[in-house]
Parts: sequence; C-alpha cells; structure tokens
Amino acid sequence: MGQPVGATGLGHRIVIVVCFPRQRARYWGNGMIDLRTLETFYFVAQTGGFNRAAEKLHTTQPAVSARIAQLEQELNVRLFDRNKHGSHLTAKGRDLLRYVEQMIALRVELVSAIAGDSALRGNLHLGVSDTIVHTWLPELLKRLSAEYPGITLAIDVDASAGLADALLNNAIDVALLIGPITAGHVTNIHLCRYPLDFIVRSDFPEASASMSLRKIAEYPIITFARHTRPHSELKELFRKAGVTGVRLFANSSLSSIIRMTLDGLGIAAIPKEVALEHLENGRLRLLDHEETLPVLSFTASFIPRPDMPLSGVVAKLAQEVANDGAAR
Repeated sequence: MGQPVGATGLGHRIVIVVCFPRQRARYWGNGMIDLRTLETFYFVAQTGGFNRAAEKLHTTQPAVSARIAQLEQELNVRLFDRNKHGSHLTAKGRDLLRYVEQMIALRVELVSAIAGDSALRGNLHLGVSDTIVHTWLPELLKRLSAEYPGITLAIDVDASAGLADALLNNAIDVALLIGPITAGHVTNIHLCRYPLDFIVRSDFPEASASMSLRKIAEYPIITFARHTRPHSELKELFRKAGVTGVRLFANSSLSSIIRMTLDGLGIAAIPKEVALEHLENGRLRLLDHEETLPVLSFTASFIPRPDMPLSGVVAKLAQEVANDGAAR
C-alpha cells in the first residue's frame, strides 16, 4: 500500500491513498532494469542461443543464463522457450525485443548525434572475398583506421558462398562478396564489377587472331574453386559453345592462380584487376579472345541491427573506396 497523500480543498482535508499491485511495487522498488541485462536478452534473441550470445558478449554461458533468469524474475514472465535446437522467444519475449531494439537504436543515435560517427567504437567481423583482398582491401583498411579509430576488425577471407552462409548465421557482420545475397532481411550495397579475363604468361605463343574458346580449351584453364559462381559460369560458357574436354584447374587462392600462370602452367581466367602488378611489369599479358566472359558483381552485404551501426558505416565506406578505385 502507498503512503497517504494530503491535499486541501473547500476547507476540508482530503486524504488520498494510492495503492499499487504487489508485483509492480516490488519491481519499481528495485529500480531500473540494468541495461547490460537487456543487451544480454537482445543477443540471446538475435543469435538464438545462450552459448552464441556468450561468445558475442565475451562472457560465459552461465553468466548469460543468470542474467536472463534475473530478467524473467524481475518481469515475472517467461521470455524464452528452450529446447535442444536453441532458445526461441515467447510472445512476451517478442514484445520486449521491440522495446529493447528501440533502446539500443536510440543509444546509437545519441552517440552519433553528439559525438559524430567517428566516435563509434566496437568490434566488427568482416568477411572478404579473395578478389577484394587483391584489389582495394588495403585502402579500405587505411580509411577505416584513419576515420574510425575506435573500430577493431577481425577479417575472414573465404569464397563468396562461405561468406554468405557466415553472414546469415551471424558469424560475421559484413561480407564483401560476389552478390547480392537474396535473403529478404539482408541489405546489399553495390561495390564494383570485374569481368573475367584470360591471362597468360608474356611468352605464351602469339595467335594470328583472337583465340576461340575451342582453341583456348586446348590449354589448362586455371580459375576459381569449384562450387563458386565464376567457376560455374565459366563451365557453362564452354558448354553453350559446344566445347568439350575443358580442363578447368580449380583453385581457391588467387595468389596461387597467378603463381601457376607465371610458371606457364596454363591460362588464368580471373579479373585483370587482381594481376595488375604483373600485367604492368610485362610478366603477364591479356589474351585476345572472341568471347564475352562472365562479370563478377560485388556487394557489401549486412543484416541491419540496432546494436551494430558499424555494419552500415563499413559497407558505405567500402562503396566509396571501390568507387575511388574504379575512377583511377
């Protein structure tokens, strides 16, 4: 029961007694819910598991469980249904998540409005295609270091299919890959387009005219790994041209592809942008051919989340760097 509140009116003393339900009085008596506990709830909801949330928060699974138990006790509701497949939000949990997302977004907006985007800090896991590594990733890292010194990066280099899976499973925050990713909740920002080229060692036998696919297929063709989009599209190109017996040497490393080409082991089918140094010094050259080769279109892909404003910042900066590289 609340304390009596005195008031006067028309010469009479009126006593107002305010009564609170027992649960509400207990809740407000304990004060505001700790923001760290709400963040823990958010990460369990976002990752779908207590262990994965613990990894994100750099803490232990028992600590996460304790915070969620405390929050459920404070609110007197069950927030998660737990089973062997993970933790899933209850109806009340989904209601709470909407408010927590608004709180996190407002905190990010506050920091950005008062201190500017350069004050953003935190850890970001970046997944990068090998093609980007060999073109403009170094420039992106320089820009990030200069403009956003509070960002700490972890970088994974993988094929685009692996990066897409990692992004959808919340293992990385931003993917620079052959895109777009078609899942509805993914944001894709266009970066650049690199056509494949046939590249050979400088002493490769000169042809009297542009080489046909049939003639090119007489040599080993060194290209991207199996189950990648470039490998599949190149294979389809030869199939449609009716060329059989093509020897595609699949390789997951662009450095290795370039090395094999320099050693005269075959014809590389890669974007010329990744081999500019060797093309400019004359150790490699472009092979004149008749066909239009597949074009690799790259995107910066991320899942917008209120706790991760860095994702959009890095994606947009990547677009700027890619555009600057294309203009040079």
